[in-house]
Amino acid sequence: MLTNLNIAIIGTGTMGEAVIGGLLQAELVQPSQVLAATPRPERRRELSQRWGIATTGDNREAATWGNVVILGIKPQMTEQVLPQLNGAFQSDDLIVSVLAGVKMRQIAEATGHSAIARSMPNTPAQIAEGITVWTASKGLDQARRGWAKIVLSAIGAEVEVEDEKFMDMATALSGTGPAYVFMVMEALIDAGVHMGFPRRIAAQLVEQTVIGAVRYSAQSGKHVAELRNMVTSPGGTTAAALYELEKGRLRTVLADGVWAAYRRARELGGE
Repeated sequence: MLTNLNIAIIGTGTMGEAVIGGLLQAELVQPSQVLAATPRPERRRELSQRWGIATTGDNREAATWGNVVILGIKPQMTEQVLPQLNGAFQSDDLIVSVLAGVKMRQIAEATGHSAIARSMPNTPAQIAEGITVWTASKGLDQARRGWAKIVLSAIGAEVEVEDEKFMDMATALSGTGPAYVFMVMEALIDAGVHMGFPRRIAAQLVEQTVIGAVRYSAQSGKHVAELRNMVTSPGGTTAAALYELEKGRLRTVLADGVWAAYRRARELGGE
């Protein structure tokens, strides 16, 4: 569905380049269909050499050229960059935003273009293993929804939601989620080192345990509580460990962290 479409990426940081790489490595587009905009000449050279794509230092040029324009700039740059794009879009173009906390209304007002898909990916997108929650502006046709779906599927799984209110929730749960997982992994690795494992081995054990547990959960079709019970023998080591985790309020602390992220996401969005 992206054949013969021009894909412009404005902002080529971590997520912007993840989209470029995902699209090209999945062969959803050809390098000739991609134009990346960034102000730094050295970054433009790097992207051209790595991906074989065209680059520009002019954001408006990229927006004018693209049929699908991906906004990957830092949220704090929106007031500077978005007005530059006003009037650059054709009526059948699509804006795909990966800007945290920036509402579709704000983008539409600044750019003068209302066909928008707003998304919240997470960092595993860099290896096409992310999860992206996205929503579309009211009345966006099925063709452009399809464009958004394909672009976002290039960096992992994608889930479309009907209401923009879910975006702040996604920011708190899946967008911020890798940090929670990394912190738990770090604690487990440190515990392994404390017991006497070399750090390299402790890290290997924890990483594969997490990978295996996630894949098993995804494939089993069972509720995670059922899977946990399957590991927990009466009076065994797992039961002893879980008792301490429950006593330490692990569930409550994690939930409090997610809610804190949600409140902050709403604050950043002006609510």
